[in-house]
Amino acid sequence: MMAERPQDAALSPSEQATIQDLLGVDREQTMSRVASLTRDRDAIVESATLVATDDEHDPEGSSTAFERAHVQALLDQAHSHLADLDRALERLHDGTYGVCEGCGRPIALERLKVRPAAKTCITCATVRRRSDR
Repeated sequence: MMAERPQDAALSPSEQATIQDLLGVDREQTMSRVASLTRDRDAIVESATLVATDDEHDPEGSSTAFERAHVQALLDQAHSHLADLDRALERLHDGTYGVCEGCGRPIALERLKVRPAAKTCITCATVRRRSDR
């Protein structure tokens, strides 16, 4: 189990720099993913407009719609993650980064290193996950 930081412990300057680097790398990778998925979605839409399809009788019509919906869902997920990263950077700069939005206790540094956009501690994330079932 990850050890939580003491209630009043702020991130050290070196920990802040590490987190900022992790957020920056994750943000760059996510931006690349958004660009790639956008190209994929645009290509699917373009190819569908070039072919006159009768969705009712064309066996490819439903798979094209599924593919487009799947890529759009991945794109939406990437945009959401990008927004989470931007909010994490804002919290890092305003001094509220690393504080659990659920209970107000510090989030374990190990968790932040693995999931730099984390908004909750392991305990609160586990409780939330169980309640989502």
